[in-house]
Amino acid sequence: MLFKLTLRNIRQSLRDYAIYFFTLIIGVSIFYLFNAIETQTSYLHVTNDTREMIKRLNQILAGTSVFVAVVLGLLIVYASRFLMKRRNREFALYLTLGMGKGGISLLLLVETIVIGIGSLAVGLLIGVGLSQLTSAYVSSLFEADMSTYEFVISGGAIVKTLIYFGIMYLVVMIFNTVMIGRRKLIDLMNAGKRSEKLRAANPAVCAVMFAISAAALALAYYFVGWRTKVLEPKHIIIFIIIGCASTYFLFRSVSGMLLRVFMSSKKLYFKGLNSFTFRQLSSKVGTMVFSLTLICLMLFVTICALCGAFTIRNSMNENLEKCCPADYQLGLSCAFYDEKNDSVYYNKIDVEKLLGDAGIDTDEYFEKYCVVTVYADEKYDTREYFGEYSSQLPEASDMMMGVEMGGVIENTMTLSDFNALMRVFGLPEESLADDEYIELANVNTDIAQRNIPLENGHEITVFGKKLRPKYKECVERTIQLSNVPVNYGVTVIPDGAADPEKAREYYLTAKYNTSDKDRKLEYDNDLLSDEIYNKLWAAIEEHDNGMGIASKQFLNITKMELAQANIGTKALATFLGLYIGVVFLITSGAILALRSLSDCADSLSRYDMLRKIGADERDITGSLFIQTILFFAFPLILALIHSVFGMKFAFYFLRQLGTTSMLPSTLMTGGIVLLIFGGYFVITYITSRLMIRNER
Repeated sequence: MLFKLTLRNIRQSLRDYAIYFFTLIIGVSIFYLFNAIETQTSYLHVTNDTREMIKRLNQILAGTSVFVAVVLGLLIVYASRFLMKRRNREFALYLTLGMGKGGISLLLLVETIVIGIGSLAVGLLIGVGLSQLTSAYVSSLFEADMSTYEFVISGGAIVKTLIYFGIMYLVVMIFNTVMIGRRKLIDLMNAGKRSEKLRAANPAVCAVMFAISAAALALAYYFVGWRTKVLEPKHIIIFIIIGCASTYFLFRSVSGMLLRVFMSSKKLYFKGLNSFTFRQLSSKVGTMVFSLTLICLMLFVTICALCGAFTIRNSMNENLEKCCPADYQLGLSCAFYDEKNDSVYYNKIDVEKLLGDAGIDTDEYFEKYCVVTVYADEKYDTREYFGEYSSQLPEASDMMMGVEMGGVIENTMTLSDFNALMRVFGLPEESLADDEYIELANVNTDIAQRNIPLENGHEITVFGKKLRPKYKECVERTIQLSNVPVNYGVTVIPDGAADPEKAREYYLTAKYNTSDKDRKLEYDNDLLSDEIYNKLWAAIEEHDNGMGIASKQFLNITKMELAQANIGTKALATFLGLYIGVVFLITSGAILALRSLSDCADSLSRYDMLRKIGADERDITGSLFIQTILFFAFPLILALIHSVFGMKFAFYFLRQLGTTSMLPSTLMTGGIVLLIFGGYFVITYITSRLMIRNER
């Protein structure tokens, strides 16, 4: 009898609260999916370094899973609370018929076990299926070979999911038992007859609260959006607190003014079913201020996390191609500063001979290569480059600080070296008149500042030669191989203009003589081995001539090594962003959906009354649609406003990675939010409409 009653109750719950079960299933599948990454990547053919990155990523995801489990656990308890509320009259009937509270608790225990087993089974099945579909994405992220693909089920992820969700359901059982034990029969019988009490908030107090909250948010927006460079960590924490508090008081003030604002327009308020619609909506918002605040902040974190993760991934992919157009580079610093004499000494190095002394045969490894020299003229510094236009530099910028400190020596290279490097890169070469120069840079913030004197045709003097700019803007090129933009400025000058005794740095840049990935990896292992490193160091010491070059760290790097470094950052940003973002999105949508469905269930008699007084069915469903869409829109709109300024703050740092546009990432984020959050809205509206129609 008990089991039969349990099955009947579950069928009834599935009809009225499909959102609850849908959320449980999605939560289980997402939890499994992200905890199965280690097993999912076990078949991939990757390097040892990448395998280590995957292990570290799994450790981070395991730690994040504890946080995710807490969030999902709170969601399940919250959802269970509304499910219990929906069944108050049912429990009252059981008590009236003679069933004790212990019997009801046992009934709920069996229901929870059945629901738990069902949601775990379906969720794990979906999670296993999704993990196979996402294998291609995972392999592309780790740049792995999928030729050895196998159908994989992660036993560890299944065990972890069972343990975490088993604990969650145990907490729900305890919660349900306590709730039933505290409720009186009279409360259960009258629960559906009680309306939410609308507090008659003082409109003047709400208006002042709204104005203060909006002003505080505007202040936080201004500092994080336009004063980012001068912010210290403690300031950021303060503005985060201000933002959270202001969000709460905005919802508090709006909830107090919402109904009065609508009532102030008699024409609007008494049109159709608007009076009913606005009172229902005001009741929802007024009793969920704290929840709406949390939902808004979770949506804000979701949008920023997803958009930031996709932007980092896209930027790193683009940067590797733009900032590392060759396979190998050896960089040497050959300038030595003598503090006693306050002088700079330069040591000329034959880089090709140095490679030979280190046992590196260029013919064996390289199809083409070149050695370029970067020069330094002590009189050509940031003050000379910017001249009278230094006053137009942004306050507290690195360039302005360089000018104020007395000038930082600028880097220069000859046109021949530049063109030789471009031939290795496979990029267009340049030409110069005898009195022209070209400015190179690829860091976005520095490009904008360096363009100021170029746009005005500012002339510079380098090694005693007066030069004018060929272009009115910087040419975006790299000199040093990297996975992020690191060229803060190099001036290309005509051949013969540089002083050969002022060589500051040497760069040997090369393309391998093979396109085979495995062969390139062998070259990398040779050129980056400890043996070659020690030989290079010994050879540099021989070329030192007592001028301190050996104390300088030299650059010995390859494109594949930089790509490997990229993989870890991309994977971490992508998985954490998706994991936290999707879980927060599900949580936000589920809470709003459950509250809407619960309120709809409590208001069934009101909808029936509307029909009895002659309201058209079309108007009733229209009222329900407006309530639902506005209820979902309130936290989302404010979260979007927060995100605009939050991403402007993030863009300041992402620009250092070479990010020029966040549009693709924004569109991807918008698609995910629309799919999940919009999906919850659609399901909520359809379920609510069926609910009020079935009561007819």
